[in-house]
Amino acid sequence: MEYIQAPATSSQGHILCCTCGVAIPPNPANMCVACLRTQVDISEGIPKQVSVHFCKQCERYLQPPGTWIQCALESRELLTLCLKKLKGSMNKVRLIDAGFLWTEPHSKRIKTKLTIQKEVMNGAILQQVFVVEFTVLGQMCDDCHRVEAKDFWKAVVQVRQKVTQHKKTFYYLEQLILKHKLQQTALNIKEIHEGIDFYYSTKQHAQKMVDFLQCTVPCRSKTSQRLISHDIHSNTFNYKSTFSIEIVPVCKDNVVCLSPRLAQSLGNLGQVCVCVRVTSTIHLIDPNTLQIAEVDGNTYWRNPFSSLCHPRQLEEFMVMDIDIIRDQKLGSGAGMRSNKHALAEVWVQKTSEMDTSQQYHSRTFLGHLLNIGDLVLGFDFANSNINDEYLNKMNPHHVPDVVLIKKSYDRTRRVKRRNWKLQEMARDRDGMDTDDERQYQDFLEDLEEDEALRKNVNIYRDASKIPVESDTDDGAPCVSLAEMLEELSLSDATGGEGVDMMTE
Repeated sequence: MEYIQAPATSSQGHILCCTCGVAIPPNPANMCVACLRTQVDISEGIPKQVSVHFCKQCERYLQPPGTWIQCALESRELLTLCLKKLKGSMNKVRLIDAGFLWTEPHSKRIKTKLTIQKEVMNGAILQQVFVVEFTVLGQMCDDCHRVEAKDFWKAVVQVRQKVTQHKKTFYYLEQLILKHKLQQTALNIKEIHEGIDFYYSTKQHAQKMVDFLQCTVPCRSKTSQRLISHDIHSNTFNYKSTFSIEIVPVCKDNVVCLSPRLAQSLGNLGQVCVCVRVTSTIHLIDPNTLQIAEVDGNTYWRNPFSSLCHPRQLEEFMVMDIDIIRDQKLGSGAGMRSNKHALAEVWVQKTSEMDTSQQYHSRTFLGHLLNIGDLVLGFDFANSNINDEYLNKMNPHHVPDVVLIKKSYDRTRRVKRRNWKLQEMARDRDGMDTDDERQYQDFLEDLEEDEALRKNVNIYRDASKIPVESDTDDGAPCVSLAEMLEELSLSDATGGEGVDMMTE
């Protein structure tokens, strides 16, 4: 404690302290510092032990009455928070300086050094330095409490796709969500039959997910609200919102039959088409002419069509003969043709009927991939009973016997050679059965075969897997090393080479 007094002049004398008699410069209290300290304590009323609340989950501090803010140790924001705790008791003093004193980071103690001034007896101004110790108490914030509760939510996004045993669109959608990190705001993600549910603490986060889905996959949405509570005094309402998203029931490698009206509007496209990709639109190709077309969500819901087969109905054929069609003339009003595919006429035989002479003729868009003796997956129209509104009305001569979908490779060899992996969302599910595992492997193979699809997906190098090089190359596509990302883990930043980088 010390005096704050005017500068002494050359003619200024000394007086005796009225209490102890020590000679001191004149001051309004006529007392020395030691005696004045025994009489007056200007820090009286200011608490020396204060508590602050800290959430360990999100590492935020409570700023009363209900705001949680992010503050680093010994930061300006944390000092402001601590001083606001003392604001009510420091109305009669003047704060001159404030700073932190070092404490062990794990001690749950924060010490601040404060310098204050106050006018005391007869106008004398005293300055005092003291320490206030803040005790850090643990308290879970409301946001973290809702996350840990798992069942507290204000909005849910229900994503559904009414298909039979087909999850390729959901696997692709999962990778898009991970790439844009939209799963971080969800309280819980629950996988159910024909879809997946996303639970959110606010309606705004759910609306952001709905907007993202409408931009990435062809779908339609419905919104509903349920009143939970109502405060008649403040006129506030508490709702639970539900967003229902229905994705078109068409997936990659599906064979579809379009309505005559829709096929004509797409450039006189053939009614029987193959879906080669599903992104924000449905990409279709006519296996007879190589014409391609894109169908967005609005067009689909105005002219809906369904898949004629599911993956388990695909059969394996062997190519017996192939003839590439070089010059294919399209009719008037025809749309665009694919430059990535080659049109060909092929004769195929089922691998299950190799002991017979039964062969099937087909036109295919896989002429650039197939050779005599290759295996290919296709759908057998000739021996199938299909109940479809538009297919039943078609001329039987225009319905192909076999529609070839994709070339077949040795899956075991591809799995051994695959040295990359994908991330997965943390979600609640009963478990992955054998069919789900098979469909996931199909999705991985689709990524290897479709470069345009890989551009929207983060592919990570699998350091734990050593690729096996086989003596015989079957020509199966693979992902190049340049397209892979290095997966980052906590050990990379705290151990090994990360330690040297942080200490330099």
